[in-house]
Amino acid sequence: MNIFVGSLPFGLKEDDLKEIFEEFGEVSSAKIITDKFSGRSKGFGFIEMPNIAEGKKAIEELNGAEIEGRAIVVNAAVEKKDRDKGGFGGGFNKGGGYKGGDHNKGGFNRDKRRDNNKRGFRRSNY
Repeated sequence: MNIFVGSLPFGLKEDDLKEIFEEFGEVSSAKIITDKFSGRSKGFGFIEMPNIAEGKKAIEELNGAEIEGRAIVVNAAVEKKDRDKGGFGGGFNKGGGYKGGDHNKGGFNRDKRRDNNKRGFRRSNY
């Protein structure tokens, strides 16, 4: 069972976190998430417990418990869903942005507008 642990004290180490959860059963891994540039803890982590019943017991007992003056949040981790790529302006072949499109796929292309005027299209078509 994968368990999310939030609001962790920034000085807490992975070994300390693992030790806290081992009171409720076997812990296969403990990971505190850190900033990739500074190496500083982001204040949350994950615990992996092979026994689901032990994991649920740990969640019940430790959610809201105080560690080094902070009330921690403990709940079952939810799988991260794939997010759409892109956002503003689109991704590969999605168009968007000033002259950002591919062929007729979005973006504003002043040259294309001029070409259409030469072909007899009226401005009201835009």
